[in-house]
Amino acid sequence: MGVKRTSHAVYDTKYHLVWIPKYRKEILTDRLAIRIKEIFQEIAEQFGFEIDTMEVMVEHVHIFLSFSPRHSISKVVGIMKSISSSRVFIEFPWLSDFLWGGELWSDGYFARTVGDKVTSEVIRRYIQYHHEEEKGQLELF
Repeated sequence: MGVKRTSHAVYDTKYHLVWIPKYRKEILTDRLAIRIKEIFQEIAEQFGFEIDTMEVMVEHVHIFLSFSPRHSISKVVGIMKSISSSRVFIEFPWLSDFLWGGELWSDGYFARTVGDKVTSEVIRRYIQYHHEEEKGQLELF
């Protein structure tokens, strides 16, 4: 991870995302957990997301990733959840018995933006005192 570029943006974004299976069922074990990790990695490669760290727990998923600012957080979560759900129900048809309604994931999610050296306090200080720097930009670190 680090500073990345697209044709119209330079960015360094990192997000900690968490979501749970429907009804918080404890189903993410064994082969299913392994396959979900593989599917998330495939989705990330397909859409240009960069997964730093990922863990599939029995009843929730943690993903620490970076993606272009052209995608919103809700769009990325939607992509990850919808594609993984479709593939999992095809590959593990027994899940339909446990998750009636055809949904693998609950609707909600947790999201937190994360920085390395750029903390909330550094940004506040930068915004409050940027006018004091006459030459270019104020140093963040």
